[in-house]
Amino acid sequence: MRARQSRPRPREAFTLIEVLIAIAILALGATLIWGGFSQTARNKSHVERDLDRHHAIAAALARMQRELSMAYVSIQVNPSPTLAAVQTAFVGTDRGRRDRVDFTSFSHQRLYRNSHESDQNELSYFLTDDPDNPSQQVLARREQNRVDDDPRRGGEVQILLRDVVAFELSYLDPVSKQWVSTWDTTQATGQPNRLPAQVKILLTVPPLRPGGREQTFGTRAKLPIGYALNFAVYRR
Repeated sequence: MRARQSRPRPREAFTLIEVLIAIAILALGATLIWGGFSQTARNKSHVERDLDRHHAIAAALARMQRELSMAYVSIQVNPSPTLAAVQTAFVGTDRGRRDRVDFTSFSHQRLYRNSHESDQNELSYFLTDDPDNPSQQVLARREQNRVDDDPRRGGEVQILLRDVVAFELSYLDPVSKQWVSTWDTTQATGQPNRLPAQVKILLTVPPLRPGGREQTFGTRAKLPIGYALNFAVYRR
């Protein structure tokens, strides 16, 4: 007798439902992975934008702090009106949330060899409308690399920081030990021939994220030259 040969059992295949379920699981996994990467990329973009904004604010505050710390005034004025071409000053004006300060300092940096410049300059900080977006304000910096007879005008204006809500300054009077909102070395009723011990700087910017609150950043500048420079005139 011949032995009966057993037929191999047919291999079971996936049903259509099983295939669809497997595809759905793969699609769901891919979607979750893609969503995770996408969210990570968005978070990275938000963090980088916030860091760039904070860096710009910190740089603006640091520059104002450095330049204000080099402020000076001098009583050395040529007695002849026709030769009195140099006037130094430190004038802080209270304008609510749009303060302004004009002063002379030793903070100018010479960038070109043999240029007829010194380390003295005129500086101003103030808020003005953004030339590219009138609905926003910018913190502007004015510099004139030569001190003339009007330390509040002239020179070039550049944008120090964009999109600023408020710029507020206060000055520590070394005599009264009180913070005041104005300072003027050019008026007898102000603070002639002397500078504040410190200048407090506050910058308020819009919220970085929608629905957030305004943020205020600040610093203080110490002014080591407290009184007007008085160089003796030597005669032979």
